[in-house]
Amino acid sequence: MERLDKVLANLGFGSRKEVKALVKSGRVEVDGEVVKDSSISIDPEKSIVKVNGEELLYRKYIYLMMNKPDGVISATFDNRDETVIDLLDIDYQVFKPFPVGRLDKDTVGLLLITNDGDLNHKLISPKWHVDKVYYAEIDKEVNETDIEAFKKGVVLDDDYKCLPAKLEIVEADENGSKVYITIQEGKFHQVKRMFQAREKEVVYLKRVKFGNLSLDNELMEGEYRELTEEELETLKDI
Repeated sequence: MERLDKVLANLGFGSRKEVKALVKSGRVEVDGEVVKDSSISIDPEKSIVKVNGEELLYRKYIYLMMNKPDGVISATFDNRDETVIDLLDIDYQVFKPFPVGRLDKDTVGLLLITNDGDLNHKLISPKWHVDKVYYAEIDKEVNETDIEAFKKGVVLDDDYKCLPAKLEIVEADENGSKVYITIQEGKFHQVKRMFQAREKEVVYLKRVKFGNLSLDNELMEGEYRELTEEELETLKDI
C-alpha cells in the first residue's frame, strides 16, 4: 500500500502540495469514488485511479533500451551537456530513471535506463561478471598478438591489469581493423585505453550487447523503447 499523494507525485502530477490541492478539488477518483484526502493509502497495482476522468497506468519500475547517440553523456543531469535522460519523454522522466553504468560521450550503442536500483546493482557489480560486447574500428591492424594480450589481461596506463577479455577480428589490414571486444568491467575509457596500451587508437566504438541483451538494430541513434517481458527476464536471469 502507498499514499495517494506519493503515487500521484511519482507519476508527475506535481509536488505533494500541488497533489494535495488537486485531490482537494475533487478531480481524483479511486475505484469509482471521488476522494478529497490525498493521504489515504491505496494499492497502486490494483486500485483504479482516475484524474480528470482519465485512468492512470501505474508502474513502480521502467526498463528502457536506448541506442545512445554520439555527443550525449550517460548521466541524469549535467550543467553543460545533454544527457541520455534529456532524450526521454517526460512520461518516463517522472520515474526518475538513471543509466545502468555508462558509455563515454563519443561512444554509441546499447544503454539500459531504469529506476530499478536492485537490477542496476546486479548488472554493474563486478562479482556478477556481466559480459559487455563492443564493436570497434581501430586505426591500425589488429593481430593474433593483440588477441593473446587481451586474453591475458591488458595493463593500462595507470598499471591496472584488466580482467581477461575476448578480442575477435572481423577484418584487418594495414589501413585499420574492425573487431568485437567482450569485457566484464567498466573502467573509465577502458576499451580505448586497452588499445592504447597496444599502441593503437579506437576511432569508433559501439556497445552491441549487455549480458544476454542485444541492441535492437531497428533503433536509430537517440531512439529508445521499453524492454519486452522476455528481454527483462533475460536480464534478471543473469
